[in-house]
Amino acid sequence: MVADISASFPARPSPADQIVARSAHDPGTIETRLRFWRDEGRKSLCCYLMGGMSRDWLDILQAISHGGANIIEVGIPFSDPMIDGPVIQAASRMALDAGATPATVLDEISRVEAGVPLVVMTYYNLLLKGGLSRMAKHMSRASISGSIIPDLPPEESAPWIREADGSGIENVMLVAPTTPVDRARRICESTRGFVYCVGTMGVTGERDSLSRTAREVAAKVMSVTDKPALVGIGVSTPAQAAGACSIADGVIVGSAIVRRVMEGAGASGVEKFVRSLRDAIDS
Repeated sequence: MVADISASFPARPSPADQIVARSAHDPGTIETRLRFWRDEGRKSLCCYLMGGMSRDWLDILQAISHGGANIIEVGIPFSDPMIDGPVIQAASRMALDAGATPATVLDEISRVEAGVPLVVMTYYNLLLKGGLSRMAKHMSRASISGSIIPDLPPEESAPWIREADGSGIENVMLVAPTTPVDRARRICESTRGFVYCVGTMGVTGERDSLSRTAREVAAKVMSVTDKPALVGIGVSTPAQAAGACSIADGVIVGSAIVRRVMEGAGASGVEKFVRSLRDAIDS
């Protein structure tokens, strides 16, 4: 089980350890689209896929878009994926064993037209190793619109945020069920694109039902910001996706999709599943 990284810091950090304060800015591609869909009375569906996990992963990425996803979160494989459960850990290992690297995943993405905004999910070690400026520029060249770095505490995020902002990358931050309200407010002021509402404590993975804490964290976030709020972690069925969208602006589904890829569902099978999520959300 992964500890709540965001809650491990004091609610009132010292001046030398501040969450990055961001002045008013024009919303980027992700936030603009999410706000538009919300204004239209629609809910947003973000789907996760591990980059490089199979030979046909780019076909599957496009199938996810065709199935009705509004955003696609692409994982960059890492040897120590601390927030990810067994399914995504296995997918990361498959990708690494196949020779995937941050550079190859981004280069491959640049060769396809997804049709929806893409968000990279990875860990800070890879950004540091690759060089923050270099990685941000590489993402931009690959038409990546956002980043999710779950092990990067907000207080230490300034160097990456500067590079991300400079390359047009919206850095999404996470709010956990145990995050104090005052801290959640500061995180929401710093996040771009949307707020990632961590629906349940622990690692990613499929659950039998939508966690009670999902409702609590969504309510907490939506009480302190009007930025789009999406619930992720522990959402794996159409019914759960619809439930998450009843309490937030959208939902993030990952392990259920990755498992289907690992089981050989292929692009058509994944597209069918994503379509079932979309239909449930829209019904």
